[in-house]
Amino acid sequence: MHEIMPGRKRGIFFVVAVCAVFMQAGLWAGRKQTQNNFPDNTLVSSSKELIPFMKLDARPKIKEHPIPHLMAEAENNFRKLLSRQSKTLEEAVREYRRRYRRDPPRGFDHWWQFVKDNDVLMIDEYDAIAEDLAPFWELPADEVRRRADVAGSLPSIDLVRVRNGNATAVNVRTGSTEVSARARGFLSMIEKFQDRLPDVDFPINSMAEGRILVPWEQRMKLNESGKSFHSRILVHILTAIQGVSPHNSVGLYTSFRASSTTQRQTNQLLAQTHEFSFPESVSGNYSFCENPWAHYNQGHFFSDWRTVSVLFPVFSPAKASGYLDIRIPSHYYYAQTRRYTYGWDPVNLELKPTDHMETAWEQKSDKIFWRGASTGGGSSPPGFSANYQRHRFVRMASDDSTSNRTVVFADPPGSNNYVYVQVPTSALNEEMMDVAFVKVVDSFNYPGGIGALIRDHRFDDGGVNLGDHWRHKYLVDVDGMGYSGRFFSFLESDSAVMKATVYREFFEEWIQPWLHYIPLSPSYQEIYNIHSFFSGATRSALAAANSTALRLPPVKRRPVDGDRRLRRIARAGKQWKRTLGRRVDMEAYVYRLVLEYVRVSSEDREEWNFVL
Repeated sequence: MHEIMPGRKRGIFFVVAVCAVFMQAGLWAGRKQTQNNFPDNTLVSSSKELIPFMKLDARPKIKEHPIPHLMAEAENNFRKLLSRQSKTLEEAVREYRRRYRRDPPRGFDHWWQFVKDNDVLMIDEYDAIAEDLAPFWELPADEVRRRADVAGSLPSIDLVRVRNGNATAVNVRTGSTEVSARARGFLSMIEKFQDRLPDVDFPINSMAEGRILVPWEQRMKLNESGKSFHSRILVHILTAIQGVSPHNSVGLYTSFRASSTTQRQTNQLLAQTHEFSFPESVSGNYSFCENPWAHYNQGHFFSDWRTVSVLFPVFSPAKASGYLDIRIPSHYYYAQTRRYTYGWDPVNLELKPTDHMETAWEQKSDKIFWRGASTGGGSSPPGFSANYQRHRFVRMASDDSTSNRTVVFADPPGSNNYVYVQVPTSALNEEMMDVAFVKVVDSFNYPGGIGALIRDHRFDDGGVNLGDHWRHKYLVDVDGMGYSGRFFSFLESDSAVMKATVYREFFEEWIQPWLHYIPLSPSYQEIYNIHSFFSGATRSALAAANSTALRLPPVKRRPVDGDRRLRRIARAGKQWKRTLGRRVDMEAYVYRLVLEYVRVSSEDREEWNFVL
């Protein structure tokens, strides 16, 4: 973690106050911005990604396509990341001290041996743990333990207890060992090293959504000594989601019932976002404080599960910006099940290196594929679900209107001569997209009820199994009620993953966008140009450009280099899952996390330091 110079702290507190004042206006600011039609291009791109256009003839052209640069930069960054990992215990200790300005926790040497014995590649990249635990360093250790004990009595939270080197899971409210799948998953993750842990309690969130959402004005009063958060956490808060009402027991973000006019204006704003801009990463750290209009367009803001407005040490599989949960690997990633695990044989109950439904690359469809339930957020207050992330994506991908989209492609195919044309949305969706709901969820909260939900969206009554996804080159992964539990299985397939999310997970430092997966903005607007780069122009796009490539057979219209690049992403994602996303990698993360948590909750924290 990097310290902020003391001279800047007064400025930081000033920004906190200013941000809080403006966030009281909440979505009003977003509404005003929408009405004035000020598109927010930061949602999909940084300014350096905007490629200058020039006219060389009657047809507009561009100088270069940004995707090859993004891919090359991603590969270079990841190679550097792997190469700089510590090679010895002594190096790991020095790097730990450099980053966090304290000694590692007791047991660090045993953790080191664990990662070396299991060929764990990530040795130093655990800033997420330091970030998640930083608020608890500002509390006395006995207070951390007391809050952990109280957290076990909260709704939808189980306790994993370690006593005398043996871990068990319990539901404190019922006194039963009938606990959530997430608690059972965490119990399994610590099994190999539970005998090295002292007596300690881990409160495990049984829900997918983050739970710890402390109003900003209370975050400055976390302890009686008046100390604030660690500076890095404070900076994170400044850019996090704000607008919490301290008087709202449910802890929902500030919002109001959107009228149909407001929702149409928001949709128009998204449609106006630059379609030829590409995000460098997914939007887990997207600033909703700076872009409050975006509150309309993510179901995360309307979760109906109770959040907790007091800092408790609660371990959760994911969290959005602004939440103070402690991240752990998802039980969906760790377990082996038919619905969430690539290569799982449910008959013989064994994991196979290749899923029995996997398809050869050449036989996969070029269409962008997604199936899922019509979830995506909570129902409190009702009336917002039309703009949840899944609903927006399904409507966009099945739009058969007469509107046009700007599409950029190489003409002739495979060349570096890129042109752009306006193409009917209906034609592009017919040629590029295979997106539909397969299950109706929460229809009574959709404006107009189930009839309107079915009328406004495409539904596939045939259903889909996990293995059916492997027939497609492009797999889209989007948030549901919380994070998506299918991401790891998609990565391990021989298909390329396109991902959009507002959630932050344990592996965010370990994975590289544009190398292991294709990042999507929350608007999804760039998806048509991503497809056009990798798979080439569709027939309607070639027709709009009056291209001579229309005379070529379909197989000749596909750019060979684009298809190879797409396959490279698919292979890199698969390699990442099998080398950095293994069960043992998750165990290594949790091992280091629990050592850190044991120290921060121990009476004499200095005694729990590891010194060579």
